[in-house]
Amino acid sequence: MKFALSWLKQHLETQADAATIARALTALGLEIEGVSDASAALGAFRVARVLTAERHPQADKLQVLSVDIGDGTPLQVVCGAPNARAGLIGVLGLPGAVVPANGMELRKSAIRGVESNGMMCSTRELGLGDEHDGIIELPADAPLGISFAHYLGSDPVFDVAITPNRPDCMGVYGIARDLAAAGIGTLRPIAVDHVPGSYPCPIDVRTDDPEGCPAFYGRVIRGVRNGPSPQWLADALKSAGQRPISALVDITNYVMLAYGRPAHAYDLAKLRGAVVARKAVAGETVHTLNGREYTLDATMTVIADDVMVHDVAGIMGGEHSGCSDATTDVLLEVAYFDRQAISRTGQALALTSDARSRFERGVDPGFLDTGLDLLTALICQICGGEPSHVVRAGEPPLADKLVAYDPALAARLGGIDVPQAEQRRILDALGFGVSGEGLWRVAVPGWRCDIDAAPDIVEEVIRVHGLDAVPSTPLPRAPGVAKPTATPAQTLERRLRRLAAARGSHEAVTWSFLPWLQANHFADLDNPVWHLANPISKDLEAMRPSLLPGLLMAVQRNLDRGATSIRLFEIGRRYLRGADGASAEAPSLAVVLAGERHPRGWAQGKAAPFDAFDAKAEALALLAEAGAPVDNLMVMGEAGAQFHPGQSATLRLGPKTVLARFGMVHPATLKAFDLAGPVAVVELFLDRLPAKKTAGSFARAAYAPPPLQAVTRDFAFLLPIDRPAGDLVRAVRGADKANIVAARVFDDFRGAGVPEGQRSLAIEITLQPVDKSYDEAALKAIAERVVAAAAKLGGTLRG
Repeated sequence: MKFALSWLKQHLETQADAATIARALTALGLEIEGVSDASAALGAFRVARVLTAERHPQADKLQVLSVDIGDGTPLQVVCGAPNARAGLIGVLGLPGAVVPANGMELRKSAIRGVESNGMMCSTRELGLGDEHDGIIELPADAPLGISFAHYLGSDPVFDVAITPNRPDCMGVYGIARDLAAAGIGTLRPIAVDHVPGSYPCPIDVRTDDPEGCPAFYGRVIRGVRNGPSPQWLADALKSAGQRPISALVDITNYVMLAYGRPAHAYDLAKLRGAVVARKAVAGETVHTLNGREYTLDATMTVIADDVMVHDVAGIMGGEHSGCSDATTDVLLEVAYFDRQAISRTGQALALTSDARSRFERGVDPGFLDTGLDLLTALICQICGGEPSHVVRAGEPPLADKLVAYDPALAARLGGIDVPQAEQRRILDALGFGVSGEGLWRVAVPGWRCDIDAAPDIVEEVIRVHGLDAVPSTPLPRAPGVAKPTATPAQTLERRLRRLAAARGSHEAVTWSFLPWLQANHFADLDNPVWHLANPISKDLEAMRPSLLPGLLMAVQRNLDRGATSIRLFEIGRRYLRGADGASAEAPSLAVVLAGERHPRGWAQGKAAPFDAFDAKAEALALLAEAGAPVDNLMVMGEAGAQFHPGQSATLRLGPKTVLARFGMVHPATLKAFDLAGPVAVVELFLDRLPAKKTAGSFARAAYAPPPLQAVTRDFAFLLPIDRPAGDLVRAVRGADKANIVAARVFDDFRGAGVPEGQRSLAIEITLQPVDKSYDEAALKAIAERVVAAAAKLGGTLRG
């Protein structure tokens, strides 16, 4: 919500400056996102008079001006504005000034061979509006030579973030009320005179949808003259970021922004028959003011006449019946619409507007007559015209809301003892009615639909009294060593996060939502993608079925910006939907390796990319840290369609439980994510890790070095070429678990001397004696068990 200081002071009598008001708003819970002052950038621009204007000798559309800035020395300026003429008083940018609209620094230059010492400026160039048909024309009494910033005067614009629970602050008046309660001035009462009608309303107004539109007030104003808004009104709308359109439209926008009361003006000549608030007929369409056509369903409330729908009620008016410069008679509509109905319709149509944002948060149901009087008075003042009697269809929900409140709650819940007299003052200033002694009865005003119970009253008292006055009180601490508060899952994630970072990866945090195409690329039959009914945007419409899509998108952004080596990891949740429709979320860890594993250099030679074995090393290291029995895991294929076949695998605890998948990304997946070059990835499914048998399983065992030296032995086996090396390693380790503590492949040979269809795998095993050193008989027995274990896999000892 944006508004100028001058607009605020129309409702708040105060001498406070912009900085003081900004601090007070933030303290009240209305966070300031920025305070800007357009005049601050105009200090180098001067008020100047054009003395002479002659045609440029080399260009038909340019003029050579002689300009006086009050120092008696005329300056020569080349100008192309059609309204530049002798006697005009405008704004001159001197060399060195920076044009706010485009950041261009003005310099003395030659334009078509004629020297120019600056630029006569338009409204758009100075960032003060959209007018660019000519240069600014100031009144004849504007003092020459003074800074244009000084001439305009400072009028800072506040940009305030309004939280959804404060609909009363969706208008400048509500913000002024909060500031007055905090002691920043005095709130001015709403000054509006009732404008009586002089004739019956010539059009029937009614509501046939009392649930969606409980109250519909209207009146006709004949003989209006639509046109540009007066300067004060246009300036107010510009400060709020609105573009002035015409007086009738601007007046309705002004009342909405000033008092949080949306309204609408229809061109009476374009209406046929009665104007009715009703439910739409399924399939009806409406062309709205944003230039789009929407198809409606039977749950939506609309404003229609006997011929067509003119308005998506409470959200946006129709294009057909909007006011134009030719409008002479208008129908004013001030209605109350159900919050939930407005929200559902807006979501279904994906249609947003300033009116919707206010109606779905809640407007004051008691402000209909006052809002109609404000609109009528402004239209009659600015556009003229003669109003009719008011037609009131339906009744707004004006039920009194009373909250029982004990003033002692401020100390118990808020942590500060606010005197009862101060509490009464605060509530009175905010518009609450307070009665009773001891246990108060607090009447909630209609503009505070967010207040439901006594704790809400405490919040109002404390935030106005001052949150900074609440003392910082530490929580009670039990004596001795504090018990750990992290859950086993949190402890595991911390350990994995530290290890991944220690191995050289950077942690990333990506969106839980994804574009549909990228999310669906990682879906499978067992886990279809969740599609959001109300996404934040079109690019965030699906819940991620895996952490990998978000990381691949991050890799693409980094590669596009020139990164040469990318190592990213993320710990987060993936979102699952089973075939039965049940939903769940599961913890995961993903690692992405892209670009160069190491750069080119005199020692390493050429730059080398990451490969599937890098991904496997990351997977095994992380699983080991997680406590998984990595020595017993099976390496199997079927990592998924997103992975490159033959360069990917899964790590399984048994044939069915997949703990992780790793490998190179499939070329089709690379193309889907606009990636070039090989990318290695890892995904750990933390929810599938075996449960720990003891609570202290993460504690390190005491270091106990073996008393005797280890012994190594090498074996070479001929195996079928399609037999995974991991199977042989696992079989060898299990041949004698009491003595064999490690086994690893150190050679894979295929060539001369090896039969076709086979390969030679050389394995080094490590034997660790415990009580006594091995003798030849013991070593021979162990070797025989190793050979027998390999034989079960089809392996034969190579001679």
